[in-house]
Amino acid sequence: MIHVSEVSGKWVRDIRKFVKMNKTYIAKVLHVDEGKGHIALSLKRVAKVDKTRKIQEFKYEQKAEKILRKIAREKNITLEKAYELIGYELQEKFDDMFEAFELASESPEPLINKGIEKKWAEIIHKVAKESIVKKRVKIRAELNVKFYTGDGIEKIKEFMDNLINKYGLNIKYISAPKYNVEIESDNPKLAQKELIKRLTNAVSSIKDGDAEFKIIGEKR
Repeated sequence: MIHVSEVSGKWVRDIRKFVKMNKTYIAKVLHVDEGKGHIALSLKRVAKVDKTRKIQEFKYEQKAEKILRKIAREKNITLEKAYELIGYELQEKFDDMFEAFELASESPEPLINKGIEKKWAEIIHKVAKESIVKKRVKIRAELNVKFYTGDGIEKIKEFMDNLINKYGLNIKYISAPKYNVEIESDNPKLAQKELIKRLTNAVSSIKDGDAEFKIIGEKR
């Protein structure tokens, strides 16, 4: 249940202005009453960046299940049986099934190296290769950078040059202290992880200043 006070930070006069029928929403779990079987949720306490990330994860899960369904048809078994035989194992050994399928679309070796049986790795490779059409996308982050010394402008230039030359990122100026940072890839999920990794390393190296970033999604 979502109490009306947890729908929005604004006054809710008409709930239909905030939520629509047959639409997927991201909510935060506030409380679970196992005895009554009740779950209290909140819409307003979900940050925009978390909402974007969770919606994308949900889309990946849907794509992964479609591929697993095709694998089940190849093996002439039910989807539930496919989960039991290989689906849950992929979820345990990888961050999620879709990441496993993306890796397998190139070669069965990444799955075999993780301990997946060769017979399963080969059929997953076959189905994933047929199912996943890769498109180039840009994963974006908003970066705020500040320096507190007299040569702050020079340090910002040096920091940005480092992002471009050392970390291979594209930089676009928005307005001080905001910058748009992009990385292009045909693997959005892995690219997002790589962008976070590179920005985290770059930000941790800053002296005499501070920086923070947030992922703001994909741009095709």
